[in-house]
Amino acid sequence: MMKTAFLYDDVFLEHETGEGHPERAERLRTMLRRLEEGGYFGRVLTVPTRAADERHLELIHKKEYVERVKRGIESGEEFFDSIDNTVCTRTYDVALYAVGGCLNMCDAVMSGRASNGFCAVRPPGHHAESQKAGGFCFFNNVAIAARYVQTEYGITRVAIVDWDVHHGNGTQDAFQEDDSVYYISLHQYPYYPGTGAEADIGYGRGLGYTLNIPVKAGSGNSHYLQAFNERVLPELERFRPEVVLVSAGFDAHRDDPLSSINLTGDMYYRFTKMLKDVAHRHASDRLIAFLEGGYNVDVCADGAEQVIRALLED
Repeated sequence: MMKTAFLYDDVFLEHETGEGHPERAERLRTMLRRLEEGGYFGRVLTVPTRAADERHLELIHKKEYVERVKRGIESGEEFFDSIDNTVCTRTYDVALYAVGGCLNMCDAVMSGRASNGFCAVRPPGHHAESQKAGGFCFFNNVAIAARYVQTEYGITRVAIVDWDVHHGNGTQDAFQEDDSVYYISLHQYPYYPGTGAEADIGYGRGLGYTLNIPVKAGSGNSHYLQAFNERVLPELERFRPEVVLVSAGFDAHRDDPLSSINLTGDMYYRFTKMLKDVAHRHASDRLIAFLEGGYNVDVCADGAEQVIRALLED
């Protein structure tokens, strides 16, 4: 029987971003209420968090960058690398717990204790590059997880599907010369962070292992479904991933305040089912979703519920 794991900890609320900031703790509070009201916690395996070792951060980030983040936050700065990246005295430690929790989720899925899982963490990660923070992100949770399953479990092919409305420049940057991690992104374009052109397909050994699907403002369900059916799924079938990782942002929803894409909430259920089928065929059902964006708190909660509902179904 398929078992779904769920990762959350109140420590993720301690990254305080200030009044009016889109990436705020209420995103998780609302999500937790929604999942509790839906009776999901009695159906999932709860995964605890832990602080990641700095050696795990260095699977993706330069050592000097990790040290710079720690020093910058401890010095009492209000922002780090960008005015988008508001920090408080707890931000570095919370970011360590976000990464460590995601690695615990990897352990749960790779060991077979769970078939799949959802990581309800913050701060998010897919904009964090090897030496630069940005877009509310400090450490790249999904990229570190990809390297972790490779180094710790001998996985040779990892797929990362990023449906957040913003391009995951940090994730692309980490793997654009690598043919063992296939990064696929659907995102509003042109839009923040300005990367993710269709011509960006990787280079060197990684040529052909980055797939960017830029989507115009005003696009909706039909555009995304066509992209999944005609481009994403065929490429995943060709690649045959041993693990499927998802950068699950819910900001392409029509009610999100930071985007101009018109998805309805049921799309996140459908995307998850499609990727779950790929994971069943090629990856022994191993699929892990990592929370990225989504700034209407009710939409974010609904998106998480849609994903978890799809993951739970046999």
